[in-house]
Amino acid sequence: MKTTPTHRRSRTPAAAGSTRSLPVEVNHDMADHAHYRTMRDVPGDERPRERLATHGPEVLSDAELVAIVLGSGSLGENVVDLSRRILSEAGGLAGLARSDVASLQRTRGMGPAKAAQVAAAMELGRRAGRVDNAERPLLTTPQAVFNYLGHRFMGKSEEIAFVLALDTRGRLLGAANAVGGGVSSVSARAADVYREPVVLKATSAIVVHNHPSGDPRPSRADIQVTRTLIQAGDALGIELLDHVIVGQNAFVSMKRERLAFEDD
Repeated sequence: MKTTPTHRRSRTPAAAGSTRSLPVEVNHDMADHAHYRTMRDVPGDERPRERLATHGPEVLSDAELVAIVLGSGSLGENVVDLSRRILSEAGGLAGLARSDVASLQRTRGMGPAKAAQVAAAMELGRRAGRVDNAERPLLTTPQAVFNYLGHRFMGKSEEIAFVLALDTRGRLLGAANAVGGGVSSVSARAADVYREPVVLKATSAIVVHNHPSGDPRPSRADIQVTRTLIQAGDALGIELLDHVIVGQNAFVSMKRERLAFEDD
């Protein structure tokens, strides 16, 4: 009987704390991450919003852009990690764009608000693409270039020049007045001509200028300037596709006439 108190004292700590007698399973996800993580939890120089403001949206990864749309993470997952996982589970950006609100909500960490934000962003992208393609002309022939820009030279008594910045498919990204005094003037520097294509990240460009005399035939100065622009474009990674000269209800494509484009 003397051993009974000792026996009882030995069982008490075993029952209360011995994992050998009472194995306990711990939910480590809940124990280690019992709070929501937001953009503030990401190091300052890695935060997508700050990177976008400093460097522009084009340098951000798909996950970083999605993170900006979401705004905050979920339990145990900061917003960038959540975005990476969402993209991975969706099969990339194309898969995410095809996902509806219901399927997005089935993704861990995505509630109704986040699912709606992503679906809305994807739809805006689709709509912008449709508007963009509808409004941006396809400029793959000299005639198309003349039809688009020829009216800008009507009634002009001075020589003016435009540069057309194009994407890989030949669609217009933007048009800008290239140089004062026309492309053949002394102010026709490559930096002036290619400024807009560089800003728009164009892959190619077309230069268009007029001859106020009405005669669109290229001069020697036109040919020399075009050769210079071809070389400058090559150095910038922007192909000069053509130099179109506009006259009185007529035009000449220097590319078609193989003037300054001898190697093409």
